[in-house]
Amino acid sequence: MARKIGSRYTANQILGRGSAGTVWLGEGPEGPVAVKLLREDLASDQELVGRFVQERTALLGLEHPHIVSVRDLVVDGNDLALVMDLVRGTDLRTRLDRERRLSPEAAVAIVADVAEGLAAAHAAGVVHRDVKPENVLLDMQGPLGPGGAHPALLTDFGVAKLIDSPRRTRATKIIGTPDYLAPEIVEGLPPRAAVDIYALATVLYELLAGFTPFGGGHPGAVLRRHVTETVVPLPGIPEELWQLLVQCLAKAPASRLRASELAARLREQLPTLAGMPPLDVDEPETEPEEETAAAGRGPEQVPAARERRGAVSLVPGARPDSNRDTHTSMRVPAPDELAGGARGTARAPRASGAPRPGSARNRATARRRRLTLGAAAVALVAAVGAGTWAATSGDDSGTPSDDRGSSSPASP
Repeated sequence: MARKIGSRYTANQILGRGSAGTVWLGEGPEGPVAVKLLREDLASDQELVGRFVQERTALLGLEHPHIVSVRDLVVDGNDLALVMDLVRGTDLRTRLDRERRLSPEAAVAIVADVAEGLAAAHAAGVVHRDVKPENVLLDMQGPLGPGGAHPALLTDFGVAKLIDSPRRTRATKIIGTPDYLAPEIVEGLPPRAAVDIYALATVLYELLAGFTPFGGGHPGAVLRRHVTETVVPLPGIPEELWQLLVQCLAKAPASRLRASELAARLREQLPTLAGMPPLDVDEPETEPEEETAAAGRGPEQVPAARERRGAVSLVPGARPDSNRDTHTSMRVPAPDELAGGARGTARAPRASGAPRPGSARNRATARRRRLTLGAAAVALVAAVGAGTWAATSGDDSGTPSDDRGSSSPASP
């Protein structure tokens, strides 16, 4: 059912729903538009409405081929809406759900597009703060790029900042999607441009591997891994591309590349990735004991593993919607909570079919190997002992062999 949005726009059809609001296919004075209508409880927050108006100039000024432009911001009664360019295509999450992982060439081409959009935003002083596959749109009417990738555009600029008002969070809440949150956000520091680089590198990792580097399981465990774990290599990834990923996933924000640098470095990689098939890797499992520690529950209450590792809801019991828009808030973990949990390579990806180090399967394999080696060692010792006995008892001279230094008596 159509509804008016302000005096200039009409929303005709729902395109998707998210935790922050609903996206409609709309019509404006200049033709079709996408209208993101924020939730009524957000629209009734006068402080948020004030911030909404303050952000108007910055958001309307973002113009770039790889950014979904905001045409207008509407404040009308209970309606609070962002009017954006309509992109004819799908989001990156939909493609990832369909294909599981992309070829390195296509993945790098898409991420390079997004990095160029981020570079323009950062130059204008705007930080996105919620970079994830759901917020990357693929223009199906645009020309195909390297690896058959459609042009990628980053959307939802400003939504994270609008929702994250001081009164709503009081510096004790985390705003974002857990799989893509930079360590400094988890530790309660203010988000700067480097958080977008970390999130985008996480997206690249996910496009290549089919899962995020620190995701899976209870949200508390995900947040802790961002702070305590070090990303480990993906089997089969070119070394130069891997080093680029490692730098952008650095725990220290200052160690990461700027968006413009990342875009340029990724473009340089494209010729060497042409024709390379998608990586063949298995995703790490989530251990029940790790889930238990993060959730503070008994083992019988915690599932052994998630069906897939992607963005997970931070609201207990909530089910992600079709857009997987899990942008919401959660308490900032205390330092002692961040200090626990797995470290290093505990969740290392592995070549397809190989068990993960530390997993139940790997431990069982290791036990079998130890038993086999133990049995072999016993057999070897027995064989050596029998050989020594045979050698000494078969000596016709009755004199011990000098090179063995044996004092065994001669056989009668």
